[in-house]
Amino acid sequence: MAYLKFRADQLFDGHRFLGNEKAVIARDNGTIEDIVPLTEAGDDVQYLEGILTPGLINAHCHLELSHLKDVIPPHTGLIDFLCSVVTKRGFAREIIDEAIIKAEKEMYDNGIVAVGDIGNTADTAAIKSKSRIRWQNFVEILSFTDEKAVENVNHYTAVARELEASLQTTNSKHRTSIVPHAPYSISPKTFQLINEATKNQAISIHNQEHPAEDELYKTGGGDYLKLFNIFGIDKSPFPVTGKSSIRSVLPHFNNGQTIFLIHNSYMPEEDVIWANEYAAANGLKLVYCLCINANLYIENRVPPIDMLMKHNCHLVLGTDSYSSNWQLSIAKEIAAIQQHFPHIPLETVLQWATYNGAKALRWDDELGSLAHGKKTGLASINIKEGISKRTL
Repeated sequence: MAYLKFRADQLFDGHRFLGNEKAVIARDNGTIEDIVPLTEAGDDVQYLEGILTPGLINAHCHLELSHLKDVIPPHTGLIDFLCSVVTKRGFAREIIDEAIIKAEKEMYDNGIVAVGDIGNTADTAAIKSKSRIRWQNFVEILSFTDEKAVENVNHYTAVARELEASLQTTNSKHRTSIVPHAPYSISPKTFQLINEATKNQAISIHNQEHPAEDELYKTGGGDYLKLFNIFGIDKSPFPVTGKSSIRSVLPHFNNGQTIFLIHNSYMPEEDVIWANEYAAANGLKLVYCLCINANLYIENRVPPIDMLMKHNCHLVLGTDSYSSNWQLSIAKEIAAIQQHFPHIPLETVLQWATYNGAKALRWDDELGSLAHGKKTGLASINIKEGISKRTL
């Protein structure tokens, strides 16, 4: 069996920097064999500029929206952005398919080895059946009323089965689960059905991206009524709880799930404390996903990363979709965090992009860190330029 050997300006193993005097030795099938001092690596060690890391994990993406690149301008604000996504999704199938193919290739070439991917359809099934990326499919349910809950859950469950069937042929370790879209699009009965259907699974939910989300549950009013009008709904269909959205909906879950909370850009500290305490008391695991470039694209705002770190939240990185980002690059997400939060050690942010993401998606047995026997892939990253390349 042939071996490949790599060194770089800096080696990161998924947890810490190991310096520039070590080499990674891998089998030609991509499996990590060892990390050794350069003096013991022998000949034919390939030098790579930048930081050599395990393959990168994109914990949140919407691959099926790739055709919306440059369709919605930056800084529209979340409510107008959502209205645009709902009303501008209709493109010819060949345009949608072509955009999905290009976006998948971009992520693969950028060194991304696993993706937590949101979808309302099975439009991505064909490309995923051929992809060398590992996919956690989050089939996202929209269901505003209890009356339609069973019908809607059945519809999206059928989408999930279509995705599962298409990916079984690849003999891979892809996973698929149904998930709620957001607190402002899921009725109580729908939450109950999702909870019952996702025992011990990884799921996701968009969380507190705008102050109107909390206002909706506290008063029944606010800017989300504008979105509801597109669906022919003239008032909030959800119960007024007098509480924030996360406190209103997280108690629907008690079935051992790992829950990815996406964005959290308007999540106050008291809700983080409450959510972490609720999860610990009810057998849930919370993962806080940062998509800083999407937050900048939509709201020109950054997430409260320092506060999330203060409370030891499990942080991972995502790109969101081409409808809300200039590119699908974890390296660009790292660069943006370094720009806006220069005091956060790069070593910490790289861990979010590798090991933390793999652990949250329950693939850390193979992905996320450089260790003997793991098939992690390798990426080289130029942080200053925000560029990454697949190495292995």
